[in-house]
Amino acid sequence: MAWRVLGNKGLRVSHKILQGYALGSASCLEDAVISVSALFRCFSDFSSMSLWQGASYRKHLSDQTLLRCFHSSPALLARGDGQFGLKLPREKSMTIVELAKCTGESLSSLQDILLNVGEKVESEFNPLSIDIAELVAMELGVNVRRRHSDKGAKLLARPPVITEAGGITQHLGAFVVSMPSGSSITFLDTPGHAAFSAMRARGAAVTDIVVLVVAADDGVMPQTREAMSHATLANVPVVVAINKCDKPAADPERVKLQLASEGLLLEEMGGDVQVVEVSAVKKTGLDRLEEALLLQAELMDLKARIDGPAQAYVVEARLDRGRGPLATAMVKAGTLVCGQYVVVGSEWGRIRALRDMVGKMTDQATPAMPVEIEGLKGLPMAGDDIVVVDSEERARMLSIGRKRKSEKDRLRKISEGRTEAVETSEEQVVERVEMPIIVKADVQGTVQAVTDALKSLNSPQVFVNVVHVGVGPVSQSDLDLAQACGACIVGFNVKNPSSSVTQAATRASIQIKTHRVIYHLLEDMGSLIVHKAPGTAETQVAGEAQVLNIFELKGRSKSKGDDVKIAGCRVIDGQVTRSSTMRLLRSGEVMFEGSCVSLKREKQDVETVGKGNECGLVIRDWDDFRVGDIIQCLEQVVRKPKFISSESGAVRIEC
Repeated sequence: MAWRVLGNKGLRVSHKILQGYALGSASCLEDAVISVSALFRCFSDFSSMSLWQGASYRKHLSDQTLLRCFHSSPALLARGDGQFGLKLPREKSMTIVELAKCTGESLSSLQDILLNVGEKVESEFNPLSIDIAELVAMELGVNVRRRHSDKGAKLLARPPVITEAGGITQHLGAFVVSMPSGSSITFLDTPGHAAFSAMRARGAAVTDIVVLVVAADDGVMPQTREAMSHATLANVPVVVAINKCDKPAADPERVKLQLASEGLLLEEMGGDVQVVEVSAVKKTGLDRLEEALLLQAELMDLKARIDGPAQAYVVEARLDRGRGPLATAMVKAGTLVCGQYVVVGSEWGRIRALRDMVGKMTDQATPAMPVEIEGLKGLPMAGDDIVVVDSEERARMLSIGRKRKSEKDRLRKISEGRTEAVETSEEQVVERVEMPIIVKADVQGTVQAVTDALKSLNSPQVFVNVVHVGVGPVSQSDLDLAQACGACIVGFNVKNPSSSVTQAATRASIQIKTHRVIYHLLEDMGSLIVHKAPGTAETQVAGEAQVLNIFELKGRSKSKGDDVKIAGCRVIDGQVTRSSTMRLLRSGEVMFEGSCVSLKREKQDVETVGKGNECGLVIRDWDDFRVGDIIQCLEQVVRKPKFISSESGAVRIEC
């Protein structure tokens, strides 16, 4: 029916294309209809093309496959930062016409960009590699997301990738475990502190099964709920391991009820979530946990493409003094081979060596296999995709394009942040000081986590400005930068600075704070931020006095001045100070505010009168006292913000 409709519109489809799809399934036929329809809509925008009705176009259709799909919507393209995704076929190419349709740009604009990047295209229908298409899209300011297709590839069984959410670890680690049954499982260990939320999200993005580790004595914590939400968003099944069941205070049944109240459908309650009670110390219940994981993996029937270029993902990245930038990667599909050129985020390189998680050299990495990549030119970001390219020139060009796009996005965010700051300052005029910070950590993922945690301490009074981040110990260049901008250096999980660096920091009055536990780091920096905050000036009542009687002092001559009225009072709360401002209240209404001229107790001039004592006071320019009036003593105080840490470990500065 669909082909008949296309024929009625005047679109003639070559019989060779139909023959090519006749061997496929109904979904392949549907893809063909979608692809031809997309080309038809595309040519309606370029009606001046002579190829539409010519024999050369029919020959082009007969020679080209139409399995290339480019997903985009008008609503998505209308956004300035809209993302479009590529569903890549095996040949990894697309035409300029398809690219023009998806980006909303004219053919002439795309051709100009192609000439600038050194790509010569003779016809609008000549295939462009996806690398070039991505480069053109980035030049247009469009965010690119690659989609890989396994259509037509041979899929083989692979080990499951399992994420363990919980515990006190502060890194995202990957390792392969050989089970007693002979099966192997790839584990991702994610940290539990609130500062490492992005790490847990990255773990859920590449995992097949999430093992939710809950302490039998503590029960469900905020991190547990967050891990559950990450698993739900990633559509990943959950297996619950209730740990510490050997402790006297353990109560697994209470934990199960808490999990059920959070919406987790346990098997015991008619759901599909398996629950296993274990003890890591006594090693009990681990065999049942293995059975539960393998059963869940068997139900999921996990398979992946083995042949072809690898589709991989950076789990963690670090800088080694001898080997340079190292990236821990998890292969999703295909095979990553030593010697290939890769683009990782905005960095590139040629794989010099691949090592498994025990440091053993390997020639290739297959799906669900974590490996350490050596040979990159720079340190990638945790979470970056790994793209295999054909040549060094292509890798270098794609890396430069991504760096240029990243810099544009960074400058745009800075500009937007300044605009927001101006708008905020117009609404509320508050003195705000800047606190520049340099962050150094052992791995790239930890750098991101610490940076995000420190930025969460921003407040209306203190702007936390992370001026530089890096992987590795604190160096002399970090000191030079800190001295230039007056920054504090924060080191997390790094070696203690050398004696020369420490002495230079002391001479330059530069603070270096090194920690190995994220709780201690945030508490220390929170205290420093509170100390640096200017605070807000507030008026508070230091004391109250009640008027009991009124005395009048007559002036005996002009030199003595006018008559003076003295309020005889008793201090009923706090204390009254002569140097403070006085506020007169009558029936709860403010009658007057002014300075204190005289304060006496037992005919002696005093500076302060405490609670329960009687005194006489005179207020400048006010003599209309009445018995029962309340006189408040006002004082100006500077209130500092507070550092607040929640049960989950989330921190903030409250002004």
